Amino acid sequence: MATTQHPPHTGRLRDWMLEGLSDMGKAGGHTGPHAEPEPPHMGQRWYRVMCLTGVDYFSTLGYQPGIAALAAGLLSPVATLVLVVVTLAGALPVYRRVAEESPHGEGSIAMLERLLSFWKGKLFVLTLLGFAATDFLITITLSAADASTHLIENPHLTNVLHGRQMVITLLLVALLGAVFLKGFLEAIGVAFALVVVYLALNAVVVVVGFWHVLTAGHVVTDWAAALTTQHGTVFAMIGVSLLVFPKLALGLSGFETGVAVMPHVQGDPDDTEDAPRGRIRDTKKLLTAAALIMSVFLIATSFITTVLIPANAFKPGGKANGRALAYLAHQYLGGAFGTVYDLSTIAILWFAGASAMAGLLNLMPRYLPRYGMAPHWARAVRPMVIVFTLVAFLVTWIFDANVDKQGGAYATGVLVLMSSAAIAVTIASRRAAQRGWTAAFGTVAAVLLYVTVANVIERPDGVKIGACFIVGIMLVSFLSRLARAFELRVTHIELDGMAERFVRDMSHRRIRFIANKPGRRDKAEYRDKVEQIRTDNDLPTTEDFVFVEVTVTDPSEFEAGLTVHGEVLHDRYRVLTLESASIPNALAALLLHARDVTGCTPHIYFEWTEGNPFANFLRFFLFGQGEVAPVTREVLREAEPNRPLRPRVHTG
Repeated sequence: MATTQHPPHTGRLRDWMLEGLSDMGKAGGHTGPHAEPEPPHMGQRWYRVMCLTGVDYFSTLGYQPGIAALAAGLLSPVATLVLVVVTLAGALPVYRRVAEESPHGEGSIAMLERLLSFWKGKLFVLTLLGFAATDFLITITLSAADASTHLIENPHLTNVLHGRQMVITLLLVALLGAVFLKGFLEAIGVAFALVVVYLALNAVVVVVGFWHVLTAGHVVTDWAAALTTQHGTVFAMIGVSLLVFPKLALGLSGFETGVAVMPHVQGDPDDTEDAPRGRIRDTKKLLTAAALIMSVFLIATSFITTVLIPANAFKPGGKANGRALAYLAHQYLGGAFGTVYDLSTIAILWFAGASAMAGLLNLMPRYLPRYGMAPHWARAVRPMVIVFTLVAFLVTWIFDANVDKQGGAYATGVLVLMSSAAIAVTIASRRAAQRGWTAAFGTVAAVLLYVTVANVIERPDGVKIGACFIVGIMLVSFLSRLARAFELRVTHIELDGMAERFVRDMSHRRIRFIANKPGRRDKAEYRDKVEQIRTDNDLPTTEDFVFVEVTVTDPSEFEAGLTVHGEVLHDRYRVLTLESASIPNALAALLLHARDVTGCTPHIYFEWTEGNPFANFLRFFLFGQGEVAPVTREVLREAEPNRPLRPRVHTG
């Protein structure tokens, strides 16, 4: 009847928006915007997959030299050298270890999730997801803002587009969202072409830049003299570089993406899901090659931009602000080459946003629906694309589409994730009794934590927006979990031979269960319970029962399978034992299963729980127990709307 009240296109629109919903979020199911992972042994070569990471990592060359010049001034090359040391000696070893520990692309968040359990683990993961959202969303908005900067500052377009930074940035973000709404496949080939062209153009700019440095030798001597005048000794230069280093942390981005793309790396023919040694080895090559390439470009570009570009040009409103290498490309290679360079930079920056959006859409459905902390539609791609696009609009408006203003928030997200990865591998090494690696990774973790804290103190806007994302995620998550509190959460149920025998035997008479909270489990406990149930419900002594006892495991888990074991205690009392995150859900699932396999309507008997009903509901919500009888009945009511088919709940 309801379908006749709505135009046909409404149903089609809903189906289109929720396409793939039934498959996403399940074990082994597809949970993201990408194509299904490559079949075993049919992935892509590691250097091609590296380019998928590279659209995020290498694209920072579009703005990193300018940010370094603003932060460190004449010390930019020295501070960048410190960044490279931290990259090669710190971040790279950490993420090579993450690749070993998490070879299926889950990353450091999954490692930490395995180390923590119960609600403290869930809250910790939600906090990291908030910073991950900060990282990826700011990647989208910052990249779009820098792409619009390159477009506006192009000499051929500056008069036409000047003052339209916000509009252009919003259009680029909207275009990105439109691509994902249509359907986005991980185009490794496109990423490969973009990265090759972009790095080739940057190599040309670097070579030409060094040629001008060599042919105009005074620029180096002038820079060295000014540097000595300002800072005196080499030790003073290194000290100041360490102090300003947190502002350069954007150059560390890309490692989380490198681990996330692991499932697409081609492994060896003898790789297995449990031991993908070839994939791990080639992912390490991917991470190492990307870090080395980026390190060379960071040092070279920071040097030539510092000595060849006037300091005032880096400041907000200056022609090199946010586009230092493009400035050199136009100045030394002409308008035609500069325009080609701008187009290449715009393309890779925009595609970096696509990589970040894909990361978000892969990350959130992997955790939140499994925790019960997201609505059903959060498993589908298109509704989440709309949500993330609207949030990106808001972030763009808050930061006025300005690259410099977003640097702190971006760096905070990157550094928190990298610090968590360093802590995760330190703990993993300690558990593996690897003292040397534990000390090394612990040192890296300490350095990254220092950089994170220093960045937060220097630019608190990053942690503020991160906190907003964390609060938003937690608020939505707990409201969603509250709304889904009475949902049947058991994915499947299995009965052992004895349990099946009990159910089959009762189906010849009437299926009657007694919910029992296990205590001493002696003969008196079960005898007294039967007498109480018979008295409370006025049942004849001829009726027989099967006890059901549920032990709560991790109440923070939302859905899982259920295994039922049967046993006979004291040569008389039949008992079914279960382990579950929630007592009412386990009981409801057992009743529905018994009904389905026997065709009979089961009955279950409870005692009323003592205590305040609201307090008991909170106990159920947080700890999986509390007012069991009414909650079991409510779960059954939602799972089976047809009342005559619903199992019966009795409370005395």
